[in-house]
Amino acid sequence: MTDTSPDAFYAAAQAAIYDFPAPFRAAAAAVALVVKDYPSAEMLAELGMRDPLELTGLYDGIPMTEKSVFQQPMGPDTVWLFRMPILSEWRQRGDVDLGTLIAHVTVHEFAHHFGWSDDDIATVDRWWE
Repeated sequence: MTDTSPDAFYAAAQAAIYDFPAPFRAAAAAVALVVKDYPSAEMLAELGMRDPLELTGLYDGIPMTEKSVFQQPMGPDTVWLFRMPILSEWRQRGDVDLGTLIAHVTVHEFAHHFGWSDDDIATVDRWWE
């Protein structure tokens, strides 16, 4: 992948979602996907983070395993992908295709929607090795 535009990031994330197994792909359809250059100051503050380059993606919503008919969400569950932090990680790593990195971040954030914790995800996806 050579195009680093927001539209190319969105298309790469959509392709990753399309590759989900059917039950997960169907559940992902209810989640908004948003590509922004950087996380907002409010997002960083909520997470206790200062450096916007440290946050490549974020799931904002109620995981499927915790949803209840009694909860009325204020908006759709959303997966945020942050283009500049992803590009920064890609350049620093130098050993991974950009499309693969975008897919990794997308899968990680949707895993939170499906109810997986960071520890659960790390057990399956040993990305850092």
